[in-house]
Amino acid sequence: MYMASFHSRSSNSNGNHPASSFSLLLLFLLLASASVSASETVPKAMSQPATGNFDGGPVVPTTPLVTFLERVQEIALATFGKKDFDPKLYVDLSLKSGLSTTVTAFHKLPRNASESVSAPDFKEFLHEYFDGAGDDLVYAEPPDFVPEPDGFLPKVKNPQVRAWALEVHALWKNLSRRVSGSVLDRLEFHTLLLLPGPIVIPSSRFREVYYWDSYWVIRLKFFMGVIKHACMGLLASKMYKTAKAIVTNLIYLIDTYGYVFNGARAYYTNRSQPPILSAMVYDIYNRTGDFDFVKKALPALLKEHQFWNSRIHKVNVQDDQGGNHTLSRYYAMWNKPRPESSTIDKAHSSKLLNASDKENTSDFTTLAITSILPIDLNIFILKMELDIASMAQIVGDNRTAESFLKTAQARKQAINSVFWNEEKGQWLDYWISNGTSSQILV
Repeated sequence: MYMASFHSRSSNSNGNHPASSFSLLLLFLLLASASVSASETVPKAMSQPATGNFDGGPVVPTTPLVTFLERVQEIALATFGKKDFDPKLYVDLSLKSGLSTTVTAFHKLPRNASESVSAPDFKEFLHEYFDGAGDDLVYAEPPDFVPEPDGFLPKVKNPQVRAWALEVHALWKNLSRRVSGSVLDRLEFHTLLLLPGPIVIPSSRFREVYYWDSYWVIRLKFFMGVIKHACMGLLASKMYKTAKAIVTNLIYLIDTYGYVFNGARAYYTNRSQPPILSAMVYDIYNRTGDFDFVKKALPALLKEHQFWNSRIHKVNVQDDQGGNHTLSRYYAMWNKPRPESSTIDKAHSSKLLNASDKENTSDFTTLAITSILPIDLNIFILKMELDIASMAQIVGDNRTAESFLKTAQARKQAINSVFWNEEKGQWLDYWISNGTSSQILV
């Protein structure tokens, strides 16, 4: 689950309200990296308790294959050791035979007292019963790639910088993939999810499409100075068909599952990432003027907005002036270690719990991101609401446009009322505590 603290100076010398310049706030948000302590992130006392779904919340169960591969991951760590160990590799493996056959063979492996298997035996087992991680994707030639597009980065004159930019441009061809036909034939043999179109993967280790990464693939920026910057990514490379294919895949996830997953693997189905699909659609429209593309995307964007503003993500607060506000929080529908890093998460949680027992000050649950109202997420959703309003107006849906303009204005007011700290001149995350002395009770 993604979470970043927001920490910036206000540029409010003209007397405008702090969130009056949305673009400046968003820029600060994306560039900010400093975090603040829990005591500092309470911007002002709330006169009433926050309300929302603060129970354990729903849990999206994983698949039997993922559960089994987590066990394979554990044995791999015990067998091969920590050096160069990549836990994700093992949950990305694809079966050669049925799951029951593979599980039986796994249980028959000879083990020593520490439950590890000899390296030769385990390597033979992996070779006999699994295809390699990443074999469920195959190379896809992008239809709109050319070595140097016409009008590519016209403002970049330095030959060395241009040469480097063209190397980045070439990556889009090298990282282009599509789901293998073997996944369609035997979906239950794979943790990879079906997608209708080609994708651009982030790297060799991250072998599937990712939500957050997709935005930067489509619209990457690099800075050449304090102010000057150049846009790269697929849009700068004039690879509009490839960019639309990526967005179409993300829309497919919303249409099929109700929201965009963290990534297109079975073990990511319980969590999302910052909602920036609307920004991708809007950026592509601004480059292409593709009216039909916006019209097709809009229903999915409305569905994603509903996902982030209902049930477990929705939190109601009342400020010290008696104003009622609705904001959103991150909430992974999962209560266990992440399958792709299960062994690492278990080791970290064990250390934290041991330290907590010694100091008798806290426990692992206090680190839950569900206890935070994050400024970054609510800014992303504000941007989504403004994008939807603009695109609804483009397609002639004035009713939706007016509704989302009002929704955006309400969120903007909530951001200033709940997150703005006048004394520090900053927007800060709001921490929800379950202690009796807390200023928001859950």
